Amino acid sequence: MSLTVPDARRNASPYLYGREAASVARVLEAGQYGHTDLTVEFESRIAEHLGVPDVVAVSSGTAALHSALLAVGIGPGDDVIVPSMTFCATVQVIRAVGAAPRFIDVDPATLCVTPQLVMDAVTDDTAAVLPVLFGGRAVDLGPIRDDLAERGIVVIEDAAHAFGSRCGPRPVGGDETALTCFSFGPVKNLTCGQGGAVIPRTPEDASAVRRLRMLGVAQSRSERAETTGYRVEGFGLRYQLSSINAAIGLAQLDHFDTTVRTRRHVWRTYRDALDALDGVMLVDVDFDRTVPHLCQVRVPRRDHIFAHLRARGIGVGVHYPPNHLQPAFARWTRDLPATERVSREVLSLPFHQHLTEGDVHRVVTALGHALKVTGGS
Repeated sequence: MSLTVPDARRNASPYLYGREAASVARVLEAGQYGHTDLTVEFESRIAEHLGVPDVVAVSSGTAALHSALLAVGIGPGDDVIVPSMTFCATVQVIRAVGAAPRFIDVDPATLCVTPQLVMDAVTDDTAAVLPVLFGGRAVDLGPIRDDLAERGIVVIEDAAHAFGSRCGPRPVGGDETALTCFSFGPVKNLTCGQGGAVIPRTPEDASAVRRLRMLGVAQSRSERAETTGYRVEGFGLRYQLSSINAAIGLAQLDHFDTTVRTRRHVWRTYRDALDALDGVMLVDVDFDRTVPHLCQVRVPRRDHIFAHLRARGIGVGVHYPPNHLQPAFARWTRDLPATERVSREVLSLPFHQHLTEGDVHRVVTALGHALKVTGGS
């Protein structure tokens, strides 16, 4: 069995509304491709959308995490608590600043960390906690915020999957006690083609990230244009968001309400169709606060089912192989039974806005067939 719709052969796919190309064309015609007033406008629109005072746009979600860690002084000798079940970029930025990852388990029901799992991992060397908002699900560390603050431990949220989601009454990114890092990569809920953003806690955080994204230079673009030199105040990287990428993001923002409705509709269609299958556990989504980024199930004999479906042109995936079992991070391996168990079962179904209800039902029918022929049901 195979799908006849090309886009449904992918696990994820960018979705454009038709205005993005014209927005980029205007930037190209203007001849200003780097960090310009259009980037500043994108930052302002994101800040307005989230109801926060400031946003610092950067070149990727990885750049956002890296900049946030550097901005708050995380470095050699520090431990950063992080779930093993995340994309490797989350761990690589910890290593990039010279800190050590302290891997922790996740709640199998959500694939996210819990306050108790975090507190159980805190040591005298813990300098930061990096919760991952997996699949778009918010992580509420409210019960331990005061404990972490008293110990001087910074919270930096990896919200790469979670733009548009909420944590209680506030949007993700609206918590003034945490730095929040978004990704606007090709298949995220909001795309800039490539990009990211840091939501700072304070003006000092914002200034630090802005210096870092411009090679340590303190002056703004307009200030540099009025002088014969510039001042480098510290370490920095070239992490600005280009006006080309900002133009795509601004066009996407105009339709974000539609994005939310569509992604929730596709996920609900999966949920209803999967009810008919035995042996499949859907990783749940709380629609009161989540804009889903993934549609994941837990199945027996996952690797066999994965191979069966991929051979039939169905774009299933695995998000993600545990990092504590990766060769590059073997030094920090710990016993994480829930993560290891779930990682053998979890399967990401094709999930993006191009999918029709017919596509979803064909995927679920194929999954049911795979369960039978592989002995999974």
